[in-house]
Amino acid sequence: MKKTIITVVGKDSVGIIAKVCTYLSENGINILDISQTIVNGYFNMMMIANTELSSKKFVEISEELEELGKEIHCIIRIQREEIFDMMHRI
Repeated sequence: MKKTIITVVGKDSVGIIAKVCTYLSENGINILDISQTIVNGYFNMMMIANTELSSKKFVEISEELEELGKEIHCIIRIQREEIFDMMHRI
């Protein structure tokens, strides 16, 4: 399984979750776990997703999510699980 970590951060507005999840669904990316919170008007979401069934390459998904983030005024980042784990090792 190709797990990735997706983060979405920005000023809260209607439809952020819907737009991100629609993109993932349309590209064969399955959400395995999701957590979201709003703190003082700022939206923060973290997802663990499986990109194994997507026909797109990781770089293409990353670029498209970055563009989607610009459209919805958020910062969207995607990282491979193994890189995320290595960055956060103690």
